[in-house]
Amino acid sequence: MVRPRRLMDPDGLLRSLGDLPVLETGDPVDVLADRYNSELARALDTIAPERPLSLRRVTSTPWFTEELAVMKRARRRLECIWRKSRDVSDQARAKAAIKAYSVALRAARKAFTTAHIASVANRPLELFRVVGELLRPPETQGLPDDLATRCSDFAGKVAQICRELDSSLIVVPAEVTEVPVCLILWDSFRLVLPDDVEGILGSVRATTCALDPCPSWLVKLAKDGLLDWFVAIINASLGQGTVPSCFKQAVVKPLLKKTSLDPSVCNNYRPISNLPFLGKVLERVVATQLQEFLDDTDFLDRSQSGFRPGHSTEMALVTLVDDLRRELDRGSVTLLVLLDISVAFDTIDHGILLGRLSGMGLGGTVLLWLRSFLEGRSQKVKLGDTCSDPWPLTCGVPQGSILSPMLFNIYMKPLGDHPEFWRALPSLCR
Repeated sequence: MVRPRRLMDPDGLLRSLGDLPVLETGDPVDVLADRYNSELARALDTIAPERPLSLRRVTSTPWFTEELAVMKRARRRLECIWRKSRDVSDQARAKAAIKAYSVALRAARKAFTTAHIASVANRPLELFRVVGELLRPPETQGLPDDLATRCSDFAGKVAQICRELDSSLIVVPAEVTEVPVCLILWDSFRLVLPDDVEGILGSVRATTCALDPCPSWLVKLAKDGLLDWFVAIINASLGQGTVPSCFKQAVVKPLLKKTSLDPSVCNNYRPISNLPFLGKVLERVVATQLQEFLDDTDFLDRSQSGFRPGHSTEMALVTLVDDLRRELDRGSVTLLVLLDISVAFDTIDHGILLGRLSGMGLGGTVLLWLRSFLEGRSQKVKLGDTCSDPWPLTCGVPQGSILSPMLFNIYMKPLGDHPEFWRALPSLCR
């Protein structure tokens, strides 16, 4: 079932919505979010109802021009004449037509590929994608027969890793579980205005989740008529310290890391998580204010360069090389230890993270909102048209979230505060 894109008009969507229901500021944010989803889904069904997909003949490749089609028909006609007559002259004409068609085919393909690469020369991401498709054409692999079982296998990967961590953990240090007493430095969010939401809508990518009631690109085009709803839902969430339940669901689509890997092994897939669009807008509002708090308090370690604005990989490498050369000049021996954390985002303990947030001075509705953001989340794996049952997430921060990298940095910050850990690393590596 598909919806015709040509019928999805932002003005028609707003006309179908009509007079939006009045949103009372005292309504629970879950009620506001559910009302937004239901009204938007109803309006979309009005202007662009779903209909069965009509199968059409596969179109030719873009470099196959009309001139090549004429030459191909002429070549086939001469081949048929030669097969019937078996005359030497007819054979010569058929061979000449085949050779001319092959030369023209290669020239057209080369000209198209050259123009395609030149068109993305200034966009490195697109350039790597185009070159990768030319060097390694995607292999068409059929989906497994039992999609429901495969979806469940993917969903249980994180749970298996958490069980292995629990079995290997013998003693939990007391300082990890204790929450330090700290003055509350930030206890309430700053409410947003329509101009603030409009600016955030322009910066958030229009990625559509299967749980969205309407395509994200259409929502962005019709934002002028929906700003009041966005502001009401976002401010209700910030004021009540609650994240709507419909924003805490994710759809995960496994993507094979390399075409050469075995598709039957779950570890060979990269989970691509999609979250509802309006939920990411809400996260961007919170992330902006949380980043301001981190900058004002100078909370993060200066050596932490990942997931931080103004900190690049180049800066981290320059710092590392500078430290190595300084120690080399002093005649010291330097040991570089590189740690790779398996599924780092997915194994964060919520209790420890909330302790970190409380210890850095968060309280009130800010801490309540972040607790609501972490708890009660679920995800389901989608393969083709088959989805697994919702899988509750009892640990970790959501993949694909705007807030997750910031929360991960806060979670890992004490790692640099314990020099005894780094002094013990040489003995651990023997």
